[in-house]
Amino acid sequence: MIRAVIFDLDNTLIDFMRMKDEAVRAAADAMVDAGLDMSRVEIVEGIEEVYREKGIEYQKVFDDFLERKTGGINWKILASGVLAYRRSREAHLVLYPHAHETLVKLAKKGIRLAVVTDAPRREAWLRLVKLGLHHLFDVVVTFEDTGKLKPDSAPFMRALDLLAVEAGETLMVGDWVERDMVGAGKLGIRTAFARYGDIFSSQESGADYEIDDIAELINIVER
Repeated sequence: MIRAVIFDLDNTLIDFMRMKDEAVRAAADAMVDAGLDMSRVEIVEGIEEVYREKGIEYQKVFDDFLERKTGGINWKILASGVLAYRRSREAHLVLYPHAHETLVKLAKKGIRLAVVTDAPRREAWLRLVKLGLHHLFDVVVTFEDTGKLKPDSAPFMRALDLLAVEAGETLMVGDWVERDMVGAGKLGIRTAFARYGDIFSSQESGADYEIDDIAELINIVER
């Protein structure tokens, strides 16, 4: 019997990479309009290079990009890029289809709900509140709560402790095989691979279940 469901956040509940791509392109256009003598493609590639090196949540990506490419920071160009990025991020921060209604249905069934994410605490909570999900989750575990990234066991174990459930009566839903499926599976947590959010075109997930729509979780839990 499933008593709790743990969700990854980005690319499982939130269409994170689409949001990120749109926001970076918007920032590039704004930087060009502000006078940066580079093409949009060059800017996007330069920003993505910083993200690859520093991590997708790195908060000073535009500062680093400008210092690398121009030798310093033009504050007009930086501010233009940052503001355009923020506006686009707000506009494109959306849930996957059926995510909200699925969470509500699970909660009404008495299923305890948690998020385990590698995102920084501030960013994770901003996303949850912006999308109106903060009231639906009993537990939210972010990077700062354990200092460990998935697939380390610590974030999953903290979630289990706070949920007061056993691994065998818990389901982990995520889009990243190596982090979500492996990390949860080695503790005995059942796993559901969110293939709809997979950005790596994974061939073998090793999960107990694979889903193409988050709404499929309802049938899994009922079984």
